[in-house]
Amino acid sequence: MIEFVRNVPLFSRLNEAQLQAVAAICTRKTYKPNVVLFSEKELGSVFYMVYSGSVKVYTTSPGGEEKILSIFKAGESFGELSLIDGKPRSASAKTLEECVLITLMGQHFLELLRNHFDITLGIMQELSNRLRDTNQHVFDLTFLDARTRVIKSLIKLANKHGMRNGNIITIKLVLNFDEISQMAGVQKITLMQVVRDLEEKQILTISPVDFKLDLAKLR
Repeated sequence: MIEFVRNVPLFSRLNEAQLQAVAAICTRKTYKPNVVLFSEKELGSVFYMVYSGSVKVYTTSPGGEEKILSIFKAGESFGELSLIDGKPRSASAKTLEECVLITLMGQHFLELLRNHFDITLGIMQELSNRLRDTNQHVFDLTFLDARTRVIKSLIKLANKHGMRNGNIITIKLVLNFDEISQMAGVQKITLMQVVRDLEEKQILTISPVDFKLDLAKLR
């Protein structure tokens, strides 16, 4: 547990004794795919760290349409916003595959923030990054055409979750086309048109377990 906590960016600056204190109040649990961890507008009480697997954080429109805000994989954390401001969850979270999650109860998490400025600073930096991502997404929806949004979303996934070998980036994510279209902010039919075009040009290769981007052909 301590080695995992040490590799979580929020806790990476803590010394050995501090890491042991954090590990002592963490709980580890395995979740099946498609488990809702928390729902939008409910009160938050838990902070999550991903040990293995992947989790999507999303919002839902009154008509039931989902919009994926972010994907979290091993070593990443989420769920802190509601704990900090005391307001209901601003989004929902669901496992995309079987996951092992490390959790901290809200009271323990807030005690860590009070006692360790490095953790508080890390939270501030993470929230700033997410705000920048939100601002960029608003810009994209306003000024970029659908094809460009799809390609940019694929590149973003590649940058965050991909493994590079020469000009080929392999992204292993259990996202379906509905979820990718939600991330790009386009209709599924538009996404499929762009995907087919990228496949025909051999820029994108899709298999049941991953998809690959050829950066040389993308340029």
